Amino acid sequence: MSVEKTGGPSNYEYVSARVRARRAKLFAEEDYRKLIRMGPGEIARYMEETEYEDEINALGSRYDGVDLIEYALNRNLAKHFEDLLDWAEGRLYTLIARYLRKFDAWNVKTALRGIYSGADSETIAEDFTYAGEFDRQFLDRLAEAGSIEDAVELLDGTRYGEPLAAAFEDYEESGVLIPLENAADRTYYEGLIEGATKSGNRATQLYAEFLQAEIDFRNVRNALRIARSGAEIDPEDYFIEGGDLFDASDVAQLSGNVDELVTFVRDSSYGDDLSDALNELERADSLIGFEHALDAALLEYSNHLSHVFPLSVCPVLAYILAKEREVENIRAIARGREAGLTETEIEDELVIL
Repeated sequence: MSVEKTGGPSNYEYVSARVRARRAKLFAEEDYRKLIRMGPGEIARYMEETEYEDEINALGSRYDGVDLIEYALNRNLAKHFEDLLDWAEGRLYTLIARYLRKFDAWNVKTALRGIYSGADSETIAEDFTYAGEFDRQFLDRLAEAGSIEDAVELLDGTRYGEPLAAAFEDYEESGVLIPLENAADRTYYEGLIEGATKSGNRATQLYAEFLQAEIDFRNVRNALRIARSGAEIDPEDYFIEGGDLFDASDVAQLSGNVDELVTFVRDSSYGDDLSDALNELERADSLIGFEHALDAALLEYSNHLSHVFPLSVCPVLAYILAKEREVENIRAIARGREAGLTETEIEDELVIL
């Protein structure tokens, strides 16, 4: 984190204006409907006519098809988030830089999932997002780790080292990645919310409110994953502190009963925000569908905060979520088309507001 950038006043008005311009260029539902009917080559050509033009042109001589799309998406995402840090000053810069560490947690989980599934290092690296603090050289080494244990040892010395080492025993006993994934999430979120409380200035209060919602949604997701996995895992061990909805004992009690958990969330302050997500879970009994609906609810919540508080960190955080979702949607469409999925099957993988 740049010391020079953290000093002085925050430039909310300037950054908010730049973010509004970037949001106007994000893909709309109509764009996704077009992409779903295209093959990977056509998708790449379509992207070339959008704000992904520079990345497609720069990488087109080395890659094609889904590989070209993947690399262009990752490079474009990193560029946009680097721009946010270039624009921001003062406390705003600090808040954005801390939030972007989420991609370190994402990359840790991506490496672990890839190793767990037996994917090769190149396949794992394709899913990395180079927008956090880990550099490419370190992530390349992580992708090349020969085992889960090797990856955990490689992360020793980072902020994730000790929590992952502590969760490794549960992973070995259960045979599922949930303990390690939850440890990565918990490390990121608990480190993120330190110092961000509702008792600070208005900027810090809004940041804390946004993070509390995201932590609450993550705890809901993790509780359901534990309940559905059937693994002998103590959910209190992987509870993320800092949210407003649960305490650790709530999660321990509710994670064993999906119906009780749904009722608890429906009766909470998030009941209206998560109504569609809960309906999806009850209707389809699908954890994937529920997680997608959770993502949509968080996007809506972030958009609400950004409209109510336009000169704050909220529009920036909402843009980060929206840009990340755009990349994930395009990736899902390209991979789905390559795998021969139907249009309906691909649509089920998308989160569109």
